[in-house]
Amino acid sequence: MRRADIPAHVLAALNAGTLESATLAEGLAVDYAALLAAAVPDMAPACISEMAAAADLGITRRMNLAAKLLLSHGGTALLPMLSGHASDTVRGFACFVIGLASDLAATDRLNAMRPFADDPHFGVREWAWMAVRPHVARDLGAWMTMLEPLVHEQSERLRRFAIEITRPRGVWCAHLAELRHDPAKGLALLVPVRNDPAKYVQDSVGNWLNDAAKDHPEFVRDLCAVWEREGDSPANRRIRSRALRSIKGKGGDG
Repeated sequence: MRRADIPAHVLAALNAGTLESATLAEGLAVDYAALLAAAVPDMAPACISEMAAAADLGITRRMNLAAKLLLSHGGTALLPMLSGHASDTVRGFACFVIGLASDLAATDRLNAMRPFADDPHFGVREWAWMAVRPHVARDLGAWMTMLEPLVHEQSERLRRFAIEITRPRGVWCAHLAELRHDPAKGLALLVPVRNDPAKYVQDSVGNWLNDAAKDHPEFVRDLCAVWEREGDSPANRRIRSRALRSIKGKGGDG
């Protein structure tokens, strides 16, 4: 669906913050300046104008700008209001406020992000890992230790968050050089979910390993062989299929 195909009343509700986006196209069509003005009516006109002037920037840069403006306006004290907002995009703003806030320790940052990583809306869950990923890149060891308990959580969304945020290459984000160089550093997260019952998690694990296979095909091929010998479950079979797809596409024996 193109922006022009979105009904006017739907777009108006998205911009007013009274409706969640139902598709990626709707999320991309939101007017951030209008939404910011609706969500925070007392924000300075100059801030709204700055947001409007950024309308042609990429979506991640606009999310970061919205968060910077919110931090300048009210800081992290705005988080309770933002986190309970009806708009998925406003809850996304909250994710980037958490990501950019300078007064949060790493454990506090992760704990603050948990409800967004477990949000019912698909878009908010993506913003959650993207907003914190720069911190993971700067201190991978500490974050891997903090993320490991999440792969044992009951919520498949939290399990998936721990995997998706550490993908060596990832989507719409900078690569994690340490994991590209040595994907074995991710095994503490990957092994516990190698037979995960949720396809949401399976896809993320498979994509993680497919990322790794682009730099270290033998590592991924050997790991998949070990997992197959351990127990050829349907869940792990699906993970291995996704993990090996780039290798097979290049004529590897998989």
